[in-house]
Amino acid sequence: MEERYNFLSTQLEDVKAARKDLLGVVADVDARILQVFNDAFVDVEREFRGVFTALFPGGEGRLRLTEPDDMLTTGIEVEARPPGKKITRLSLLSGGEKALTAVAMLVAIFRARPSPFYIMDEVEAALDDVNLRRLLSLFEQLREQSQIIIITHQKPTMEVADALYGVTMQNDGITAVISQRMRGQQVDQLVTNSS
Repeated sequence: MEERYNFLSTQLEDVKAARKDLLGVVADVDARILQVFNDAFVDVEREFRGVFTALFPGGEGRLRLTEPDDMLTTGIEVEARPPGKKITRLSLLSGGEKALTAVAMLVAIFRARPSPFYIMDEVEAALDDVNLRRLLSLFEQLREQSQIIIITHQKPTMEVADALYGVTMQNDGITAVISQRMRGQQVDQLVTNSS
């Protein structure tokens, strides 16, 4: 009986030591998660303020933690106040303002944590010419460090491209890919030459 007791006591001590080690690992992982999240949040929030101001001159945008006292479960709220408006809730913005705010968030993330390339699908489709030009100037800055692939129907976006790739369906149902280096060429020339 004593032998069994000693065996179980040893096992219990092993389990307690393993539990203590695991709790230490969990605490280390939680601390690392908090540090990485906080660093990323601070960087993205800073970039979002700048990008939002560039896209909405005279406006103000910021990111806010919903539960700053509980960083492991907090959410992030986007506050956006376009120029001349008092609202900050995204649900009250127009479609174009929502689209531009979403793109501002993307660009802020891109700038805070750069990547070798980005792919965007018609992110500028809902924008008017003035807002499109502002966005294109941000794309020009982004492409200094990264490659950008943009799916678009907007002629101004095509005009700032280094290369264009078009996909078209021929009369016989066969898909054709057209490519063209762009720097210094007009989009009108490309369209007429490819027809």
